[in-house]
Amino acid sequence: MTTQEAYRQCEEIMKKGSLTFYRAFSLLSKPDRQAVMAVYTFCRTLDDAVDESDRPEESLAAFLHDFDRFLAGYDQDEALWVALRDVWKRYDMDVEPFFELAEGMKWDLHKSRYETLEETEQYSYYAASTVGLMLLPILVPNQDEATTRQLRQGAIDLGIAMQLTNILRDVGEDLNRDRIYLPRTMMRQYGVSEEMLQQREVTPVFIDLWEALANRAEFLYARARETHHLYPLASRKPVQAAALLYEGILDAARANRHDVFTKRAYVSTLQKGKLLAKL
Repeated sequence: MTTQEAYRQCEEIMKKGSLTFYRAFSLLSKPDRQAVMAVYTFCRTLDDAVDESDRPEESLAAFLHDFDRFLAGYDQDEALWVALRDVWKRYDMDVEPFFELAEGMKWDLHKSRYETLEETEQYSYYAASTVGLMLLPILVPNQDEATTRQLRQGAIDLGIAMQLTNILRDVGEDLNRDRIYLPRTMMRQYGVSEEMLQQREVTPVFIDLWEALANRAEFLYARARETHHLYPLASRKPVQAAALLYEGILDAARANRHDVFTKRAYVSTLQKGKLLAKL
């Protein structure tokens, strides 16, 4: 398989898996765009190893074995590894967030309830902030230590904000999987019990809880925006676009009267255009 064939397969996986991210990062130059698509394919494949498998622990172990072989330099003909090999040659990639994402997958295998906001945000770091950290060497290469530190914190904030957005959008879908990511301490604070969630009714106390977490996400989106000026012009707009489009999911859920049990909040094509026009 040629490198360009591998990238074409990665592009199809990204287009199918997340039109939001695909549209946002289509603003990059072709080499950077292809690298982002390869990283996305790694994340998507790892996620599917857990969520789409009848034996998720075995599937996760097999995937990580393949990743270890990749890091050791073995030739592998699958599109993901061919594309990622090219990425590794062209950028100074940091391997740690790749393994940290896998740690988040392990949490999903063994943990279905979260006690505190800090615990939910730690999971969010593993599940989403790691992706931003993976992309930094592609989007912002060759930065000094101080700038890199600020960019890392911005990527962490943005990832947690995005994952909190996922959690707020997917309350009903997660209940179907017997998962509740809403922190129990906050549920108790606002008078929302697990039994109430299972009834799938949008009550005033549920709205208060939902908005408290949404406000936390919006605070983190705003804090991440403070670092956007540190990105080169070539990659700044894609990052801003991804953040705007994802934050828009919160308003889409509000437009659905906070019904995240029976409706899936999404940003319409028209609304995406309006949000991107802000850039």
